[in-house]
Amino acid sequence: MLRDITFGQYYQANSPIHRLDPRTKLLLSVVYIFFLFCAEGILGYLLIAGFTISLYLISGVPLTMSLRNLKPVLPLILLTALLNLFFVQDGEVLWQWGWLRLTAGGVLLAVTMAVRIVFLIAGTAILTYTTLPLSLTAGIEQLLSPLARIRFPAHELAMMMTIALRFIPTLLEEAQKLLMAQKARGADLENGNPIKRFKSYFPIFIPLFVSSFRRAEELAIAMEARCYHGGKGRTKLRELHYAPGDLVAFLVVFAFGTTVVFFRIFFPGWML
Repeated sequence: MLRDITFGQYYQANSPIHRLDPRTKLLLSVVYIFFLFCAEGILGYLLIAGFTISLYLISGVPLTMSLRNLKPVLPLILLTALLNLFFVQDGEVLWQWGWLRLTAGGVLLAVTMAVRIVFLIAGTAILTYTTLPLSLTAGIEQLLSPLARIRFPAHELAMMMTIALRFIPTLLEEAQKLLMAQKARGADLENGNPIKRFKSYFPIFIPLFVSSFRRAEELAIAMEARCYHGGKGRTKLRELHYAPGDLVAFLVVFAFGTTVVFFRIFFPGWML
């Protein structure tokens, strides 16, 4: 399952989305999330689905990467859906057995939350699939730079976020190697109750934590050896500049979002 997690990986391509300024992609990711939660009903989520699939087709990123990325979070999606299914008691009662009760409002909210989580993960993953970690760092730093006037550590925060994203694939690969090594030694990681299976992972967690701390220490020593002392006075090899394609991307996303909001406000019957 660990090898199915592709979040944080960069997919090499030369698509219009890859060529966008990282600040544009960061801002539009936030806008996408806003319009995702504005969507409502079948028509609204069909619009979201069509837009998200179009992003993958334009970027050249295989849609299977996003589907693989959803596999590890399926338990979270199912848990969220079940909680809404049985604890939301709005609308007509569809089924009841003792204290368990299914209502129309609970079913609707459960489906809505599951769909939103799926599109939230699939849509925002485009950001890391199409943006290099260094470009992402520069984009976050420049977007947060106005906060430097109040002594907000914009550069340090951007660096920490980028390092975290950068080492997600590395740690997953190392965890996969530890899993294979434990299975080769006869460890049973698949059978038994959840508590027993959780305990069987302790021989993997401990060396993984030790390796993570060792890697962090090596990274800190390497940064100090290169005289890294934060972003003050540092120059950049590549300066970020907005291009006409960024304006087109803003217009397309806002036109799409306006359509979603328009149908929700003025044609609520179409959103059923």
